[in-house]
Amino acid sequence: MSNFRFRILHPAVASRLRMQPVMHGMAGLLFLFNAIGIYNSIQANWFMAGFFLLLGIASMALPFALRKHRNFTGINAMARIIQVFVCLSGCLYFLSHLYPLAALFMLIAGIGLGYVGWAEYKMFQPAFVKLENTGITVPTTFSTHQFSWNQLNNVILNNDLLTLDFRSNKILQLEVLDNIHPEQAAAINTYCKSRL
Repeated sequence: MSNFRFRILHPAVASRLRMQPVMHGMAGLLFLFNAIGIYNSIQANWFMAGFFLLLGIASMALPFALRKHRNFTGINAMARIIQVFVCLSGCLYFLSHLYPLAALFMLIAGIGLGYVGWAEYKMFQPAFVKLENTGITVPTTFSTHQFSWNQLNNVILNNDLLTLDFRSNKILQLEVLDNIHPEQAAAINTYCKSRL
């Protein structure tokens, strides 16, 4: 067999999971600052101040509560959608109350959170690595990247871990999610040695 394809944990998932509390925390702080700004305005809107206060606290607590749930990706995606919607509608709220700088900041934050949410959604989708005659195709955030065989010193599949050893002294390790039998792993390793 000249081509192999198996499911892996997306390479960027680990770094994205480490950044998740920071991103939700930044959104929470933005909402808390909005609550303070609305509370300190000339005609304070108590409902909106309380809404932003509760949403800010919930956004900051969410990453810690998410660790206990099975449907992690679904809850995270819904939280991002709510954060983006609140930022964009908050932009209209601040524009209608003649705070154009706050509205602009909310618009930028909404677009940024939308991008972060889309990137997280793409990363939590099933990702596949392909071993082909032309090289190894690895997923990136929005597309794929192919490494040719002449860029690699060694490729080894061992204990559900695919290791790519590059000639540039860089190593990329990918966690394999599919159950690969030892005979198939040996066939993959033999194929990779034959291509190097």
